[in-house]
Amino acid sequence: MKTYGYHLILHIAGLVLCITAGVLAIQHALLFCSIICGLLLVGICYHLYRIQMRQTETMGRLVECMKQNDLGQRICAPFADPQMQKLADDLSLALKNLRTRIVDEEVKHQYYEMLLNKVDTAVLVADRDNRIEWMNKAARELWGHCALLPEEVSTAIQENRQVAHLQKGNATFDLSLSVTHIQLQGRTCRLISLKNIHGALEYKEMEAWQKLIRVLTHEIMNSITPIISLADTLNERSQEHPDDARTRTYVQQGLQVIYRRGKGLLEFVENYRKLTRISAPVKVEIPLEQFFTDLQRLYPEPEFHFEYPSSPLKWLADRTQMEQVFINLLKNAREACAHRTHPDIRVRVEAHEQELVFEIRDNGEGMLPEVTERIFVPFFTTKSNGSGIGLTLCKQIVSLHGGQISVQSTAGKGSCFRLSFPAI
Repeated sequence: MKTYGYHLILHIAGLVLCITAGVLAIQHALLFCSIICGLLLVGICYHLYRIQMRQTETMGRLVECMKQNDLGQRICAPFADPQMQKLADDLSLALKNLRTRIVDEEVKHQYYEMLLNKVDTAVLVADRDNRIEWMNKAARELWGHCALLPEEVSTAIQENRQVAHLQKGNATFDLSLSVTHIQLQGRTCRLISLKNIHGALEYKEMEAWQKLIRVLTHEIMNSITPIISLADTLNERSQEHPDDARTRTYVQQGLQVIYRRGKGLLEFVENYRKLTRISAPVKVEIPLEQFFTDLQRLYPEPEFHFEYPSSPLKWLADRTQMEQVFINLLKNAREACAHRTHPDIRVRVEAHEQELVFEIRDNGEGMLPEVTERIFVPFFTTKSNGSGIGLTLCKQIVSLHGGQISVQSTAGKGSCFRLSFPAI
């Protein structure tokens, strides 16, 4: 095959010769020569048109391959020209790379789709109008091929709840909800994951009831068993020696013991009622400086140190309940430092972008790891006269405010209670 440059030069030379010869033939009135030159000129133009059409057909085949996703075709150069051949090879390589990339993306898509269909968590993508664009197998099994998000789920998303309650027939599902906003082709979509935690909640509820029953049984049996034994002994003594003065004294002392144990059991039940009757917090904006100033008035001793930012900060919380929490923690810290020569109790707050973090740190006796793990368990206490509900109440109040409380402690070195709350 001739090269493209050779064809182009040959056709240009032919056009110049035909035009020159035709002009000379017309000037010398050579009609036959003029006609021959005109026919040759038309033939050369037609052949140039065919050359151009061969290139156009090559580009057309390339476009058609891309339209039909037939990316395995090899582009052939219309001429044996090195530049044309290089261009054709580059186009073929581009098609091959594009095909490889599409195949890789398809494999990834199938892999991720199979992976998402295997998990038991419902995953779906929805737009701002709650229209579902894609969902995995678990989501389809949960509510079928619906086009819109269920109202319970959309309401939970609007209210920023972490759990959605879905009613399906006579069954109720408790779904752990997580929402992530993503950008797809210039628009915002929501990636939503929902996990059925109904079974886990039932298990935790049953486990909590079992723990509560064990605690109640232990405390009640510890009081009832000696009362029954003592009452039986008093009954036998009173029957054997009804008129004996020593018997009456013994009975009187026994009744006092029964009274004390009965009163202790009544106090235990009353403490349990306190745990179940915490009112919902009435949140107001609390200036942190004012809150810490009030705490300083309650604890003016030199071992208490309060640190807070100089800039005015506000905190959305129930003031009465929060004072109860901090008073309880400061009281425990003071008791932990009772045997220290130089007690040091520090209360500080840090303001972060998403939360307020309070720390109550002391250099007291600290706690062993097994004690730290159970410190928030109801009725667990290491004090001889403790009720075991103070820290449990603190944790419940903090949880009702949407916060978290944790403790770090080292035996012999002190403890640090950390409270975090959402910022305003």
